Amino acid sequence: MQVTETLNSGLKREIKVVVPAGDMEAKLLARLSDAKDKVRINGFRPGKVPVQHLRKVYGKSFMAEVVNEILNDSRSIITGRGEKAAMQPEIVMTEDEKEAEKILAGGSDFEFKLNYEVIPPIEIKDFADIKVMRPVYDVPESEIDEQVKRVAESARTYEPKDGKAAEGDRVTIDYVGKIDGEAFSGGAGNDQPLVLGSKEFIPGFEDQLVGAKAGDEKQVTVTFPENYQAAHLAGKEATFDVTVKEVAKPGALEINDETAKNLGLESLERLREVVKGQIENQFGSMTRQKVKRQLLDQLDAAYEFEAPSKLVEAEFNNIWNQVNRDLQAAGRTFADEETTEEEARAEYTRLAERRVRLGLVLAEIGEKAGVAVTDEELQRGLFEQIRRFPGDQQQEVYEFYRSNPDALNTLRAPMFEEKVVDHLLGQIAVTDKKVSKDELMAEDDEDEVKAKPAKKAAAKKAEKAEGGEAGEEPKKKAAPKKKATKDAE
Repeated sequence: MQVTETLNSGLKREIKVVVPAGDMEAKLLARLSDAKDKVRINGFRPGKVPVQHLRKVYGKSFMAEVVNEILNDSRSIITGRGEKAAMQPEIVMTEDEKEAEKILAGGSDFEFKLNYEVIPPIEIKDFADIKVMRPVYDVPESEIDEQVKRVAESARTYEPKDGKAAEGDRVTIDYVGKIDGEAFSGGAGNDQPLVLGSKEFIPGFEDQLVGAKAGDEKQVTVTFPENYQAAHLAGKEATFDVTVKEVAKPGALEINDETAKNLGLESLERLREVVKGQIENQFGSMTRQKVKRQLLDQLDAAYEFEAPSKLVEAEFNNIWNQVNRDLQAAGRTFADEETTEEEARAEYTRLAERRVRLGLVLAEIGEKAGVAVTDEELQRGLFEQIRRFPGDQQQEVYEFYRSNPDALNTLRAPMFEEKVVDHLLGQIAVTDKKVSKDELMAEDDEDEVKAKPAKKAAAKKAEKAEGGEAGEEPKKKAAPKKKATKDAE
């Protein structure tokens, strides 16, 4: 095999590969010899089929296998040059049918070209200069008490009552929402329980049901907030035809062992332990995100090199497609987000370049440190992913991942990255600092996020490759859905 470099410009490479006809012939004869004792051809005893007859019958198909084997092994050709290809190389070979026939017949050298970009060499720097502050929020007992109370509310009992509904009562309603007299998608519901004063529905909705009795039919008029998540409803006035089917008064809110048992736990003490653990995990996740953001920002500042354009292009396309899907779903445009498509493209290109550089740096650090995701860890990650799907789909999802190495790598990559981050946190200077809840939950003032709303939303989604959550605002306990338009959201 003869390998000749025909292009070397920046990270771009092109090499010409020539496999002499004699080498192709040798590979073909080896396959024919191996097949001699295995094939069954009428008129010949097993193992006695002449090689020339085998060549006549299987020669072209076997030579095609030889060609495919060489092409599939193209990365090893690049590795043999001491290079790492950023992506699968582009293969350029003859499209002339007569020339291809000569190659398959063993009468011509097999010649092709590989076009690819190399991963630039990355020299890992000393971590001594990296310093991060770890914000720590000590959860007070009062906050645990409040959350236990909220959890206990879900176990509160209600008794039907005669008379008017008061704040705190639960009403069961049917409703149909309309805008300009036309019902809108997601604006209807049947047998919907609603605790008045819970603020589960659109502001003003619950207030208009105070004083209603079972059997009443009321028309409720509300205006959707200007910042409502369903953009096609934001700021619009809507009317809801409501039928009150039942009014029920709340039983006493008791927080004791019996309440915990109704929630599936053995005691109130255990309920408090579970709630405390959930709160601490939530804030612990926020702490890690902020620490990781500081770490990644300093790595980004420390490593400046040209990123392979194909990797950047692929990352940009992922970001861009997601941004456009989000805008379309919200019924908004770049102009609505106070930017232009040109500005957005430039911003997301810079973000894609950052992601690629950081990904390459973390990969190099992990490789040098011997970081690896074990099969057991990957299996646990796979099961966690599967559990997110309904039970009847879990086997199908499992088979998809097990039979699709690329899909499985989408689970392995973020796990590997988190392990590299853990490794780095053991190498750098980390200083704890007590903070308030507001300080911990405050959004990072980062370039990708602070500029404009469109950039903010896209940047958060785009940071998936930086560990999934780096720089992203921590997920808080979800506010109750505005159920009158739940499906429209």
